[in-house]
Amino acid sequence: MALQLIGINGGTFDPIHFGHLRPALEVMERLNLEQVRFVPCYQPVHRGQPTVSAQQRCEMIELAIAPQPRFCLDTIEIDRGGPSYMVETLAELKQRFPDKGLVLIMGSDAFAKFHTWHQWQRILELANIAVTHRPGEAVPLYCEAGQILSAHHVKRFTQPSGQIVDVPVTQLDLSSTAVRSYLQQGWPVDYLMPAKVIRYIEKHHLYRDE
Repeated sequence: MALQLIGINGGTFDPIHFGHLRPALEVMERLNLEQVRFVPCYQPVHRGQPTVSAQQRCEMIELAIAPQPRFCLDTIEIDRGGPSYMVETLAELKQRFPDKGLVLIMGSDAFAKFHTWHQWQRILELANIAVTHRPGEAVPLYCEAGQILSAHHVKRFTQPSGQIVDVPVTQLDLSSTAVRSYLQQGWPVDYLMPAKVIRYIEKHHLYRDE
């Protein structure tokens, strides 16, 4: 029986943009994931608080992912409240999907700090990891991150947890911080994010007075 895998794409999504969406699509197709669940955090532990409400971030995600039937919003961290620890999220999702393998999707920059994550060893007990990077760009092979990668790296997943693959993807040099800066200065954000999200931001006057 083929391994059935669900992608987990976490973040603040403040706001969501094509730099989140395109890599997720390519990972889903490359690894033949059944779906990718977008998991907005409630209270990030490695960065400042989101600048808009959890409900608004969720509504923007729903607008952004609507055209892709295998993308879905998962409000598990919003519903739980408090600091958002991925290990707790994966533990809950594993109970919800006991017969599926979970694939935590993260960029190479995030993976370089993976050894600082809360209970990172348990994360690998609960899930596999897909590390995204630009084509030709090396995945971190130094310090703790490199040691973790070397110990768990495979070319393709053969079990539901404990393995790491690297996936070259199209990556925009784009961040939510940059998008917020453009919006605050009144610069156009066309072609950086879905048009429906732009209209939502304009309608609700978001990111104007940071």
